[in-house]
Order: sequence, then C-alpha cells, then structure tokens
Amino acid sequence: MDKNKVKEIIARRVAKEFKDGQLVNLGIGLPTLVANYISHDIDVTLQSENGFVGMGVAPKEGEEDPNLTNAGALPTTIKNSGAFFDSATSFAIIRGGHLDYTVLGALQVDEKGNLANWMIPGKLVPGMGGAMDLVTGAKKVIIAMTHTSRGNVKILEECTLPLTAKGQVDMIVTEMGVMKITNKGIVLVEKNPEFTVEEVQEVTFAKLIIPDDMKEME
Repeated sequence: MDKNKVKEIIARRVAKEFKDGQLVNLGIGLPTLVANYISHDIDVTLQSENGFVGMGVAPKEGEEDPNLTNAGALPTTIKNSGAFFDSATSFAIIRGGHLDYTVLGALQVDEKGNLANWMIPGKLVPGMGGAMDLVTGAKKVIIAMTHTSRGNVKILEECTLPLTAKGQVDMIVTEMGVMKITNKGIVLVEKNPEFTVEEVQEVTFAKLIIPDDMKEME
C-alpha cells in the first residue's frame, strides 16, 4: 500500500472520533494530518503545543506563512477564532485536564495501554517533548501510527523501549484497523477490509480479542 495512502487512511479514521465542541491536541508527524479530514459539520478546536488554539488545515503550496507552524515546525493555518499564547499557558491547558483528546504517534504500544514514543536506546533523539504531559493530561489518548515500521512490530504484549506513560492509551488506529485497550486486552473493533483477521494478528504480538460485532473500518 502506498505510504501516503496509508497515512490518509489513518488520519481520516481518527478524525471521525471527534465531536462538536471538543478540544483536541495533535502530535507531530502523522497526527497533524488529521486536521485536514475533520468534518466541516462539527466545530472542533485544535490546540498546538507550541502555543495556540484554532489550528486549521495545512496551507496550500505557496501560501505558507513562515511565522506560523505547528509543534512539528511544519506550516499550518489558524482559524479566525484562534488565539496565540505562551508555553506556560499551553501546558496549563494540557496539564489541567482540558483536552478531550490527544493524538500521538508511537514506537510501541502494549496490551496494557503502555506507550513508548520518545526514545530508542543508542539513537540520537531531540527529546521527549510534551508527550508525557499530553498522555496523562488528556481525557482520551489515541495512537495514530502505521501498524509496523520497517518490518518491526509495534503492538506488543509488553513494551521493550523506555515508557512515555503507563496505562494511558485508549485507542490505536493503524492502516489495518481500529483497536481499543480494555482491561482484558486489545480488542479489534474495526478491520480494514483489505486485510484478514489473520493478517492483522500476524503483525501484532499481543493477542487480539475479536468481538462478534467487529465492523469494517470506515
């Protein structure tokens, strides 16, 4: 499957989770694409960790404002209802429990809802950023990521990389399906019709729970 198509599938499905009036933070990388697929029928306020609310869609080529970027330093836009503020205010929003959702990428997620997304031992990384604050401050945490990376399985029985947070992940969305973390394990609630259950399980090292009412991924 084409890499850009994979990202679009994931971003489109994540965008369907939001409801009118919610405040949502989109992490760097793939999650920023979600802004492009939120329904025009609902009013969702997007917060950017680097200091503003009202983040809009990605600008058209040639219309970028070099002074307006998201937390990943990529060009973005701001709605007329948006507002800028300092980092202290930005993290007061995050740590104060005001976010309905945060959407993040991941290196690993396990069946207990543990998340590892900031460090690979022996590799040079820029730092953890605000991920630890985001996953503990938001009411719900969605992981938006490719199901595997360069052949490496990312959904495990137990994370092997340093943890960002314990037991904070609520949902995982990949190009293969939608999974929810429960106290019994990972439930495959939706499956991309291009894949079989067996194919999804083959690249998932945690045992998936398959409900009778599993749906096709929208």
